[in-house]
Amino acid sequence: MKQNQLSEYKKRYHKYRHHAWAGLGFLSVVLAVRLIFQESTQVLTPIIVILGMYIIVSLVFTYKYRAGLQAEDAGIAQDSSVELEKEKIRADVEKARLKNEKKKAKAEAKQEKKRDKNHDEKNL
Repeated sequence: MKQNQLSEYKKRYHKYRHHAWAGLGFLSVVLAVRLIFQESTQVLTPIIVILGMYIIVSLVFTYKYRAGLQAEDAGIAQDSSVELEKEKIRADVEKARLKNEKKKAKAEAKQEKKRDKNHDEKNL
């Protein structure tokens, strides 16, 4: 799939997911009203059926467009993981370089101290 198509799938996925949740919210309100006012069950029954079909259709389209969402997230995750791995390698190399420089400086300081000590002993 092309990136353009994937972004369109992602938009549609979110739209239908929103509609599915909205339908569930409306259904819960209608069922609560039905429980409170038990006399008007004949009026609310068609509304409950229509909301049920609306939710099912929204869930089917959410399921249909989920592939675009997963593919786009996988592409981003792979790119970021590759970059993250490169940064870790760079950090390890820099750490090793600094460690070697520190060892070299310490060895030079030790040699300098030895030379100074030997020079002081000769002068005495």
